[in-house]
Amino acid sequence: MRSARESPAPGRLIEIVEAFRGKRLLVLADLVADEFLYGRVQRVSREAPVLILQYDTTDVRLGGGANAVHNIRSLGGIPLPLGVLGRDDYGRRLRRLMKDKGIPASMVLTAPAYATPVKTRILGGGVHASKQQMVRIDKITHLPEASAARRGVLRALRNFSGRVDGVLVSDYGFGLVGPDLAEAAVSLARRRRVPVTVDSRHALLRFRGMTAATPNEPEVEEALGITIGHDTGRLERAGRALLRRLGAAAVLITRGSDGMALFEPGRAPLHIPIYGSDEVADVTGAGDTVIAAFTLALAAGATPTEAGRLANYAGGIVVTKRGTAAVSAAELRSAIAGHRGTA
Repeated sequence: MRSARESPAPGRLIEIVEAFRGKRLLVLADLVADEFLYGRVQRVSREAPVLILQYDTTDVRLGGGANAVHNIRSLGGIPLPLGVLGRDDYGRRLRRLMKDKGIPASMVLTAPAYATPVKTRILGGGVHASKQQMVRIDKITHLPEASAARRGVLRALRNFSGRVDGVLVSDYGFGLVGPDLAEAAVSLARRRRVPVTVDSRHALLRFRGMTAATPNEPEVEEALGITIGHDTGRLERAGRALLRRLGAAAVLITRGSDGMALFEPGRAPLHIPIYGSDEVADVTGAGDTVIAAFTLALAAGATPTEAGRLANYAGGIVVTKRGTAAVSAAELRSAIAGHRGTA
C-alpha cells in the first residue's frame, strides 16, 4: 500500500468549498419529516412514574434524505431531489419547507396512499435549561414496490436530461430505493461521468458500483455481521472488505467521537480525528450533512482525501447545533481557516 497521505492545505480546502457554488446534485432519497415537540417539565404524574410536560411548541424540519438536500443547498450547491411524499399534512409541510429554502421539488411526487415518514422527538426541560430529548416516536411507513409514484421516480431518473455534477442516494429503508432505482442512479452517473455516493441504513451491500459510500460504524457492523468497537484492526479489515464488496473507489466510515476513517483501494487507511469534539450538542442528522459535503466536494473536483476532510469539518460543525440542522459554506470556510489541528 502507498504511504500515508499528507493533510490538504487549508487554502486548497477553501478553494473546493468555493467551487461548491452552483454544483447540481441529483438526490434520490427517502424524504422524512423530523418533528420536535418541546415542553417544560411540570411534575411527576400520579398515573405512572413519568414526567408531565407543559407543551410549548412544535418544530418540523427537513429530515432523512431531505436533510441531505437541505445541506447541499446551504453549502451552495443546487439539489435536485427525487422522492415521494404522502398526500398528508407532513408531506405538505416538507414541500413548503423546500420551497422556502429555494429547493426545486418538481421531481418529488405524491402518493395518495403513502404516509410521509415522521420521526417525532419529545424534548423537555426547565424554564432556563436546555431541552433534552426524552423519547422518540417513529411513524413506520413503506412505499410499495408497485407504487405509481415510485415508478414515476424511476422514469424521471432514467429520463433525466438536465445538467448534473453528481448523484447522491439516501436510503432510509422506506421502500423507495430498490435495486432498480439504485441501478438507474449508477447508470446515469456513469453516462455523465460524475460521482455517485450512497448512505444506506440497512441495505449497504446492495449498492454495488457506487463511487463512494459513507456508512456509520453500526451500519458497517450490521452489513458485515461483525462488531468493531474500538479495535482498529477490525475497523480496517471491515473498510477493506466494504471496498471489495461494493466495488467502490472510496468508503468513508463515520465513527462518532472516534472521528472518521477513509478507505481507498491500494492506499493505507486514513484516520481523521473528530473536529470540535468538546462542543457536541445533538448528533441528529449528522450523517446527512457528511454525505452532502462529501458528495459536493467530489463533484467540485476534490480527491476522496480532500472530500473526507471537508465532510469531517461539516459533521463537526453540525453536531454543535440543536435538532436537525444544516451547515453553510461560510461556516465551513471559517472552521477550516481557524483550525490548526489534523481534521
